[in-house]
Amino acid sequence: MGAISLRRVEKTYGRGAKAVKVIHGVDAEIADGEFVVIVGPSGCGKSTLLRMVAGLEEITAGEIAIGGRVVNQLEPAERDIAMVFQNYALYPHMTVYDNMAYGLKIARRPKAEIDARVQKAAKILELGSLLDRKPRQLSGGQRQRVAMGRAIVRQPAAFLFDEPLSNLDAQLRGEMRTEIKRLHQRLKATIIYVTHDQVEAMTLADRIAVLQAGHRMQYDTPETVYNRPAALFVAGFTGAPAMNLVDCKVADGAADLGGERIRIPAPLADKARGAASLKFGIRPENIKLAAQGGDDLVVNAEVSLLEPLGSETLVTFKIGAAEMVARCGADFHQRPGTRLAVHMNPRHLHLFDAASGAALAH
Repeated sequence: MGAISLRRVEKTYGRGAKAVKVIHGVDAEIADGEFVVIVGPSGCGKSTLLRMVAGLEEITAGEIAIGGRVVNQLEPAERDIAMVFQNYALYPHMTVYDNMAYGLKIARRPKAEIDARVQKAAKILELGSLLDRKPRQLSGGQRQRVAMGRAIVRQPAAFLFDEPLSNLDAQLRGEMRTEIKRLHQRLKATIIYVTHDQVEAMTLADRIAVLQAGHRMQYDTPETVYNRPAALFVAGFTGAPAMNLVDCKVADGAADLGGERIRIPAPLADKARGAASLKFGIRPENIKLAAQGGDDLVVNAEVSLLEPLGSETLVTFKIGAAEMVARCGADFHQRPGTRLAVHMNPRHLHLFDAASGAALAH
């Protein structure tokens, strides 16, 4: 079984006055066969957390269990995991076959078993015609598939991926995302995948753990993380473009955005009472720039910038003192300086406590 449990896991470098804590009591329960992505900006501790699961970093406090067995004191080779790194780490003098078989040879597995495992992994990853080639004869995407194949032949309880697509160009990253998604569907294996790319996180994960400065900010399905961010950081980090976040004040059931008032749901307005400072949030796709009319209308918006993207246009506009972005159709052609009405669906509005960063749920 490949279930993994992280219980109040901490990591501190140094001692005494020079001690620096980089992981702050992270909890996560990962079910057998689940695909979990740890996402966050550079330096947030995501790779450190993964390396602690792998046994490449000692944990300072807490507990890590794999398959129901606490592994805090176990060496990496004893943890029944396989890791795929950002750099492929292939042996340049060995063929694809030998690179994939090397770990099994070291473990003294029977030759017939080694061949069966390598051939099976090669078929899954469509590497059958490349088994006699050396790494230098392969593309970046093919090398990454070989690295994945080397992990697959181990038949571990869990796979750990540490930013495996970072060295690939945009087109290859998209193709390899599809390969990894298919791989998970075929193997039904437990996977922990680290990335700074929130698009990878949204497209691959069953659940996402969002990290900021070593703190777990949210751990939930991609849909919930995107549509119901638990914190200001999560709202700003997910989405491309990210959620519009502007300062506001709430009074009499409406949010004041620098002079323009937007009605908000009563439960949300109630929770905003007493907050010293607030952030108003809405995603670009939940904004419509159109003619006047409707209950969710905000007037007096001025178009300031257009960014045509082919299939759609990103429109930057001003409401009072606030600047926002709307995701509009490719046929949006209003010039900068044009004044339009703004329609916002109240069900998609968010408020955050600016001091704590916590979302005000509704």
